[in-house]
Amino acid sequence: MTAQRQNPGDLALLTDLYQLTMAYAHWRAGTADREAVFHLYFRKHPFAGGFTVTCGQEPVLDFLEAFRISSEDLQYLQTLRGNDGQPLFDAGFLAALAQLRLEVEVDAVPEGTVLFPNEPILRVRGPILQCQLLETALLNLVNFQSLIATKAARIRLAAGDDPVLEFGLRRAQGVDGALAASRAAYIGGCDATSNVLAGRLYGIPLRGTHAHSWVMAFDSEREAFETYAQALPNNCVFLVDTYDTLQGVRQAIATGLELRERGYELAGIRLDSGDLAWLSAEARQLLDAAGFPAASIVASNDLDERLIKSIKDQGAKVSVWGVGTKLATAYDQPALGGVYKLSALRVAGGEWQSKVKVSEQAAKVSNPGILQVTRFKQRGQFVGDAVWNELEPPAPDELTIVDPTDPTRQKRFDASLEREELLKPAFRAGARVGPAERAQAARARVRSELAGFHAGIKRFDNPHEYPVGLERRLYELKSRLVRAARAAGGA
Repeated sequence: MTAQRQNPGDLALLTDLYQLTMAYAHWRAGTADREAVFHLYFRKHPFAGGFTVTCGQEPVLDFLEAFRISSEDLQYLQTLRGNDGQPLFDAGFLAALAQLRLEVEVDAVPEGTVLFPNEPILRVRGPILQCQLLETALLNLVNFQSLIATKAARIRLAAGDDPVLEFGLRRAQGVDGALAASRAAYIGGCDATSNVLAGRLYGIPLRGTHAHSWVMAFDSEREAFETYAQALPNNCVFLVDTYDTLQGVRQAIATGLELRERGYELAGIRLDSGDLAWLSAEARQLLDAAGFPAASIVASNDLDERLIKSIKDQGAKVSVWGVGTKLATAYDQPALGGVYKLSALRVAGGEWQSKVKVSEQAAKVSNPGILQVTRFKQRGQFVGDAVWNELEPPAPDELTIVDPTDPTRQKRFDASLEREELLKPAFRAGARVGPAERAQAARARVRSELAGFHAGIKRFDNPHEYPVGLERRLYELKSRLVRAARAAGGA
C-alpha cells in the first residue's frame, strides 16, 4: 500500500475541477448514464528508452474499492461558486453524488507488465459520469509509479546481478511520493530500501548504514566505528569517506578484526564520494589482503543507470549500489505523460459508436473502439504485440498489424505462435477480481517479462523498436474516423 492506501476512502476528490464540472453537465443534460469506454495509456517511453514497466494498478484497485463521496466532501462542494457568485453545483447533483456507487468495469494489465506506447494499461467501462470522475486519480496513481518502476528496471539492468538499494526517501517529492517511489522502485528491481515505513507497509527488505554525522560526532573515525560496532555488531557497514577514504577503509578493517574476535563479521564499507571505480578497486585490495574477501563495497553518490554502467565498465569492485535522488525523483524525466481517452460510447440498448480524438500531431490521435492487446511469443521470446478492437475481433488463424505512423510497415502473426491477451478483468461489481497482489509478485513479473524481450529494446542508447501495431481492421476504422472528423471540421 501507499500513503493513499492507508485511507483511500478520503480520496474521492483527488480530481481536477473540470472532471466535476463535466460530470455535472452530463447530469444536467441527462447523459450521465451513457455507457462509455476509456483507455489509460502513454504515448512515449520515458528516459529515451525502449520499454516501460507499468506500476500502480494495485493502488488503483484499492482506490476504486474505497471510492465514496463523503458528507465532508459534499459540504465542501456546496461552497464552490460560479462567476456570478451563485453555487456551482445544483443541490440535486450533490445528492446524486452522495448516493454514487461505482458501476464501472476495469480491465488492466497485471502490475509489472512491460508495455509500449499506445497500449492500454487500464480499460474503464461504465456510465460516462463515473468514468470521467475517475480519470485524474487513475492517471496520478499509474503515471508516477510506472515512471519510477521503469527507472528502477533500467538501474537493475545496469547493475546486473549486484544488489541495488533504494535510498531516495529524503529527496523524494513529499511523503506520498516517497512511499510510492519506494514501492515502485522495489517492483522495478531494487532489492531493498532505506525507507522504514515502506518496509512496514509493503514488506520490502530494509538496508542502511550510518551517516557522516555519526563519524563527525566522535573525536576520531576509529572511535566512531568502534562505538557503532559495540551497538550493532551484526550490521556493520562503515561509511569511510568522511575524512580520507582509504584511511577510512583501514580503520574499518581494524574495527572488523575486533568484531571477528567477538564472533561477528564486518559486513562491508560504503563509498559516497570521489572516483568510485578507482576507490572501490583500492578498497577491495585492502579488504582482501586483511582477510575480508566477503565484505561488501557499497557505492552511493547520485548514481543512475548510466553512471553505474560507466563505473562497472571501468573495472570497479563495487558489490552493492545505493541509488537515491535520481531514482526516487526520476531525475532526468519528471513525468510519464500517460493519458486517458474516450474511445467508444453508446446509449442504453444502442450500438457502440467508436470515438477518435484528432490532432495536428499524429502521435496524439487516439485509437477508437474497445481495445485489447495480444502479445505473441516464439521459442520463449516475445516477437510482437497487436492492439485490436473487441467490436471487430481479428480472425483466429491470422493477424496482421499495421504501424499507424507508417502503414507500409506491417507484420503478420500466424496461429502457430503462442499468444496472450494482456488486459484482464480487474474490477467488477464494486470489488477487485481476485485477491490483492503483493509487490513481490509484481517484482517477479518485471524480471520474467524483461527476460523475454530481445536485448536490443533494453539498451540505453538507440534502443530497438519492439513491433507493436494496430490490427488491420482497427487501423482501417481509425483511418475512416480520422478522415470523417477532418472532413467535418473542414465543413
